[in-house]
Amino acid sequence: MPEGVTLSRSRIQALIEAGAVSRAGQVERNVKAKATAGQCWQIILPSPVALETGPEDIPLEVIHEDADLIVVNKPAGMVVHPAPGSPTGTLVNALLHHCGDSLSGIGGQKRPGIVHRIDKDTSGLLVVAKSDVAHQGLAAQFADHSLERVYRAVVWSAPSPADPRLAGLPGVRFEPGNVVRISGNILRHKHDRKRMTVVTDAGRHAITRVRVDQAFGPDERPVASLVSCWLETGRTHQIRVHLSHVGHGLIGDPTYGSRRAIPKKAMSPEAAAALRGFPRQALHAATLGFIHPVSGESMRFAAEMPEDMKALLRTLQS
Repeated sequence: MPEGVTLSRSRIQALIEAGAVSRAGQVERNVKAKATAGQCWQIILPSPVALETGPEDIPLEVIHEDADLIVVNKPAGMVVHPAPGSPTGTLVNALLHHCGDSLSGIGGQKRPGIVHRIDKDTSGLLVVAKSDVAHQGLAAQFADHSLERVYRAVVWSAPSPADPRLAGLPGVRFEPGNVVRISGNILRHKHDRKRMTVVTDAGRHAITRVRVDQAFGPDERPVASLVSCWLETGRTHQIRVHLSHVGHGLIGDPTYGSRRAIPKKAMSPEAAAALRGFPRQALHAATLGFIHPVSGESMRFAAEMPEDMKALLRTLQS
């Protein structure tokens, strides 16, 4: 391919099947056709088609932007991509308005290149491709797990290497620096399609590392804690599922973070009420690092926790 033109194998296959590839003037629709030295092939790239959803003037907090990619700090409550239950008001709608004609035809559609997502009620950093080459370069880094992704979360109790219950769980081991490593395959729940679950003999391999940064409540039995989480893999709901699996679900998580009884003497009534009433999963994508897919530059971005999580922590700390 000419320099600057990058097409994935699946995109080329789709072009072949669509009749856009020819050899010696003859259209070739066989995706298993052989190419030999000296042959001349022609690929006609159709103009990108418009995405069914449209641009919307929604404010974006842009952390970085260049010709190939954009890094944004997504607020809690915003869906990343339009879906039947959320056809408008999404990050994609906002990006279509913000980027305008600077978007390329990624995958044959004129749209932002969504290479990863975070849940609607999770806040924090996302990188989005604006060019084909950036899309494929970022996708490759997500596939080989070479990016840096750090989340901050508030969870029930405090995962600790000193906890014998935690030490006895399959897939849990302890690393230097009081880091808890959680390894457990993740699969969609067979009875509830909106949930994921940890399994042993199926699903997709997933690893999360967790470190307690600050605990709240009695030293011997904290009620809650602020933790940092490092993703080695990036599966759907990974942090939420893994922490719930080891007994430390996220505060405010309606799906995985079951409510806990809070002893009256463990903390103030205000702190207990703040924990019980937090309206979303207390999870924030705080750090994102990757190699720029075009320039080769090492890039690293950080975003402060949103005000609702800061307010929760102030109450717990006081």
